[in-house]
Order: sequence, then C-alpha cells, then structure tokens
Amino acid sequence: MRTWVTLRSFPLSIRLLVVNQFGVNVGFYLLLPYLAGYLADDVGLSAAVIGIVLGVRNLSQQGMFLLGGSAADRIGARGVIIAGCALRAVGFGLFAISTSLLFLLAASILSGLAGALFNPAVRTYVAQAAADRRAEAFALFNVFASAGALLGPLLGSALLVVDFRVAALAAAAVFAALTVAQAIWLPAQPVEPSAATVWQDWRTGIADRRFLAFSVALAGMFALQTQLYLILPMQAEHVTGQPVAVAVLFVVSTVVTLALQLPLTGWLQGRWSRGTSITAGMAVMGAGFLLPLLRVESAPPVLRMVPVLAAAVLLTVGVMIAQPFVLELIPAFAGRGLTGTYFGLFYLVSGILAAGCTAAVGAAVGASADAGVPGSAWLLTAGVGMASAGAVWLLRRGGLLTPASAPVSVS
Repeated sequence: MRTWVTLRSFPLSIRLLVVNQFGVNVGFYLLLPYLAGYLADDVGLSAAVIGIVLGVRNLSQQGMFLLGGSAADRIGARGVIIAGCALRAVGFGLFAISTSLLFLLAASILSGLAGALFNPAVRTYVAQAAADRRAEAFALFNVFASAGALLGPLLGSALLVVDFRVAALAAAAVFAALTVAQAIWLPAQPVEPSAATVWQDWRTGIADRRFLAFSVALAGMFALQTQLYLILPMQAEHVTGQPVAVAVLFVVSTVVTLALQLPLTGWLQGRWSRGTSITAGMAVMGAGFLLPLLRVESAPPVLRMVPVLAAAVLLTVGVMIAQPFVLELIPAFAGRGLTGTYFGLFYLVSGILAAGCTAAVGAAVGASADAGVPGSAWLLTAGVGMASAGAVWLLRRGGLLTPASAPVSVS
C-alpha cells in the first residue's frame, strides 16, 4: 500500500518513468537470460562466437554511457529515453527475425547502445524532476526495477515453451510500447544552454577528483550486485541439488525489496547522513558474503540453503540502504547542465571496474563450480564490499562527499 501511495505522490513524469523501469526490466530479463542458450542450442554458434555476440552488447553499453549522459544534457533527457527504448525494440526484434551472425551482432550493438542512452537519461530526468525527493524517488525506482527483474524471466521461461523468437518478439513489443508511452505522455524538460563543447564537459567530469574517487569507491556496489546472478545461484543449486533453489533466491530478494525499500529509505533519511548510509550499505553487502563460509555440509539440503539465502538477503538490504543515496549524490557533484554527463561518467567508471571485479571472482571460481563456490571467491567478494565501505567512509571523513562547489567546464 505504501508503495502505491508514494508513487501517486509524485508528478506524472516520475510515475511514468518508474513504470517505464518496470517495463524495461521485464523486457530485458524476458530475453537476455536465455540468449546464450538459444545461440548455442538453436543457432549452433560456438562458445567463442557467443562470447563475441554477448561481449559486443556489453561493450556497446558500457562504452557509450558517457555519450548517452551527454546527449541527455544537450538535447534533453526525454528524447534520449525515447530513442533508447526504440533502439532496444529494434535490437530485440532483430534477434527474432534472423540467425545470421551479422544480424545477431547488429542486434547486440543496438540493444547495448539503447541501454547506454536511456539508463543515464532516465536517472537524469528523475534527478531533475524529483528535486528534494531524489532519494525517495530512486528508492521507488528500485522497487519497480526489482519487480520487473523477477517477472521478466518468468514470462521468458513460459514463452520459451513456444519458441525463443516468440520471447524475443514479446520483449521487442514491450520496448515498442514503452517508446510510444514516453512519446505521448512524458513531458519535455528545459535544457540548460551551454557554451562549452561536449569534450569540455567530459574533461570537467574527468578533472573532478572528488567525483572520480566517489565513482571508484562505489564500483564495489555493482560488482556485488552482479553476484546475485553468478556465485549465489551457483552455490544455491550446489548445496540443494535443485535448480528451483535459484528461483527462490530471486523471489526472496524481490519480496524483501518490495516490502522494505521505501520504509527503510524513509527511516534512514531522518537519522543518518548520505555518507553514513552508503558506508553501512556497502558493509552489509560485504558481510553477507561471509555467511556461505559457514560449515553446514552435514545438514539437510534446506538448512544448507540458509547461509546462501541469508547472503542474498543481506546483499539486497545493503543495496536498499546504499543505492538511493548514491544516485541522490551524483547530481550534487554535477554543475548546471552536467547531470547527465556525470551519471554517464559514473556508470562508465564504476561499470568498467565492476567488470574487472566480476572477472576476478569468476577466475576464483574457475573450473570448480561443480564442487561449489570456493572460499576464496566468498572472501574476495566480502573484501570488495568492505573495501568499498572503507573507501566511502574515508571520503565522508575527508568531507569529499559534499562537493565544494559546482564544477566549471574545463576549456
């Protein structure tokens, strides 16, 4: 009930974008979790070629975040959001109509570029429209994103019974509907005129040492969130011997988010500073990854699942504590007309570092997945969380989470 009351308290533009994020995650997770299996089993591609197809999508998204953020600043977030949704509709549609490698690569590039456009643009729009309610708006954003991330795979698995191409067309239809909805109902925002070039805007962000330190410190948040799709489901299936254990992780994580995100953010706003909340959230995330180290091999399968499930819950709670305040802080670093650029730079820097962390975790797991996730991987992820918490704590202690002044474009 509180979720709907809070949603209705925001203006139409934010309500629309919150629902948009739900749809984005439904469409994305309806298709992407099953893409690699389709490329291997139905199309017959080798593992190396599948890696290229998936890698191109990640590269086109991660590498273009800064461009998407700058576009939101220069031409307005509304147009960039609409363009991003439209591009993803086309990209996912291409997955359905052809198995040609050229088409598959084009589909990957378009779907990745789409994310690079609308991810920073949506957050820029919300940050500008929510004003002094940014943390609450981003908390609501997380609630609907989590619900979409749960519903999407369920719909995808149902449509796969028919055919992957049906799932791909359904995902494309979701993004096409979102494109039309934004075009009809999302109001345009005023665009700050700028005498600086795009390159000067980028140099301004890169020269902002406080913001770069903040982005590096928070790379751990993205790296640990990724583990909900990597080592946590791997370990859940290993200790129980049942694939359904993976679904239990996702359901519990989503239920916790739906039930606690808004009241938790409201409670923290009245008691803790943003820096304290982010530090605590990262520490909770890191501490959760120590729980699977508990020796429970002799227990029944249900009890062996408890440490893994508890780790997933603490990961979710840590994200709920930290993420709204992380997203609230980013516009505080940006000068006038640079909000999108700073969101794009944040996702670029932290995303690249998080990818490196995830690769290190994957290397720690190595070929031992059948024997469960090794202790080194749990210690590594716990260390990432604690290191990130410590870095944010140092930034807060040094007064570096409160920008001294709005940055001025570097010429």
